[in-house]
Amino acid sequence: MHALRRWWHDTAGGLPATFWYLWAGLLINRAGAFAMLFLSLYLTDVRGASEGLAGTVVGAYGAGGAAGVLLGGVLADRWGRRATLLAAHLTTVGLMVTLAFTRPLLLIAVLSALIGVVHSMPSPAFVAAIVDVVPAERRSRAFNLQFWAFNLGMAVASLLAGVLAEASFTALFLVDAGATLTAAAVIAWKVPETLRLTRPAAGPQPVTAPRSIRTRRPGLHTALTDRTFLVFVGLTFVLAVLTMQTSTIMPLAMRADGLGPSSYGLVVALGGALIVVGQLFVPRLIDRHRKDVVLAASTALLALGFGALAIADELAIYLGAAVVWTVGSMLAAPPNAQINADLAPPQLRARYQSVFYLTFPAAAFVAPTLGGVSLQHLGDRHWLIVGGLGLLAALGHLLAGPPRERHVAALRRVVDQEPTPADRVPTG
Repeated sequence: MHALRRWWHDTAGGLPATFWYLWAGLLINRAGAFAMLFLSLYLTDVRGASEGLAGTVVGAYGAGGAAGVLLGGVLADRWGRRATLLAAHLTTVGLMVTLAFTRPLLLIAVLSALIGVVHSMPSPAFVAAIVDVVPAERRSRAFNLQFWAFNLGMAVASLLAGVLAEASFTALFLVDAGATLTAAAVIAWKVPETLRLTRPAAGPQPVTAPRSIRTRRPGLHTALTDRTFLVFVGLTFVLAVLTMQTSTIMPLAMRADGLGPSSYGLVVALGGALIVVGQLFVPRLIDRHRKDVVLAASTALLALGFGALAIADELAIYLGAAVVWTVGSMLAAPPNAQINADLAPPQLRARYQSVFYLTFPAAAFVAPTLGGVSLQHLGDRHWLIVGGLGLLAALGHLLAGPPRERHVAALRRVVDQEPTPADRVPTG
């Protein structure tokens, strides 16, 4: 019993109530976000769209997501986290209900793009709010739980979506809207505004302060020109390209090896099950180690897992490789989010998050575009290239880690000299 209490404390102890309401809102949101998973089938089976047109509409949703991430980051730093979350969730409800009863394909495409925008807007606000309320020493476990909730919600969504789609696509959209409305109600009821604007310290900042602090008019451009941050974003982009292989290139490789959709589903399900069962044990494994070392090790595991597919020709090898790269993903999630939070000046937390989250739609474009050509012309050697890219990124984490920690330490020293919470003014 003592061991169980100790494990629970190490995994979820010491986190404020506001975090848990944010966590619940995220879980409900993800568990109900299933309608867009079946958008292409809805368009072809119900609305009679061609596969090419369906792909274009789904692409519009993805393009809207890239814009929504940036918009959400700017608004969360200006309006506030709570206001941005509520605006995005309530707008999603209205758009989703409208989509359920819309017939013209052009209007469906416009609605899909707008839903892509509002679906992505909450991500920077969620993470920025977590950083606002969770002390630095407990953020690793908070981000671990966030990653777990996201994947648990997606697993539930995948199961519910199939059942609802068989019954009614209209019900699929309406239940999605209902789940989003429930998440909004939790946020409105229990999550206060966490954004505080800090008055600038009197006088110019010392030249030893990071450029992100010394900038007179900080904004989105600050994140886009912060070299230390952009190196980290670049390494995260490589990690995202690796993980995207699962949903973009691996199905093609499995088909070439004579393995059908059921085999692919089993590999994906295994990864999801490992995350749901094992993610809660990650904090005790990584908390005693430097974040750059953990990221290097996790990226190396991803590289080895995908590199092993060069010799895969049967299901057992794919399943074994899936275990390796899934463990890598599990280990990478908390330090990746924590470093991103550490690098952001307090007044730009959501903007930095929005730039960070752009790596995922970018990877979703690059992975299938270049990966398909690579697989076609290089065959199994494609996986050796993927593995080599991952190993280079692991080395990059080891090289970038020490200067990044010095940058974070300098940022903290300047922030610690700013006014106390009593001098901070609530906004939004």
